[in-house]
Amino acid sequence: MTATVKVWDPLVRVFHWSLVLSFAVAWISAEEWDALHEWAGYAAGALIAFRLVWGLVGPRYARFSQFVRKPSTVAGYLKDMGKGHERRYIGHNPAGGLMILALIAGMAGLALTGWMTTTDTYWGVAWVKETHETLANLMLALVGLHVAGAVLASLRHGENLVRAMLTGRKRAPAAGDVA
Repeated sequence: MTATVKVWDPLVRVFHWSLVLSFAVAWISAEEWDALHEWAGYAAGALIAFRLVWGLVGPRYARFSQFVRKPSTVAGYLKDMGKGHERRYIGHNPAGGLMILALIAGMAGLALTGWMTTTDTYWGVAWVKETHETLANLMLALVGLHVAGAVLASLRHGENLVRAMLTGRKRAPAAGDVA
């Protein structure tokens, strides 16, 4: 049996799958079931608020300081990916870290603009609604890239990252891996 290490704590995993669910429900219910759409948006906003705090005080692999990298590091990692010889990271790789930031920012903006449409001040304001819709479409594209990146990393490094996000465990580091 292959040795594994604990990477993602239960709160990160519950956050991840809860955000997936809330975004999916919000997307499906848009323009059909307003109350459900709004509650899914509120749930997503609350989850993002939690993740921002957990990114500062949570365990090692939950912390932003563990996976937020300099732009030059991200660029180098993407270049290595293009050549097919990127290093394996036990936590999030530099591209994954950038994706997390993009997803958090996009979801925060989406929740904010969604909430704004429910207020007296911004109800019916075209730019708010258009921004909300644009962010929703951007998020769908980011989710697609995120899933594609997870599949690519899973194939390249011979490990199932979906399973790792369910169990919290990944294959133990080998020589050359970045812990």
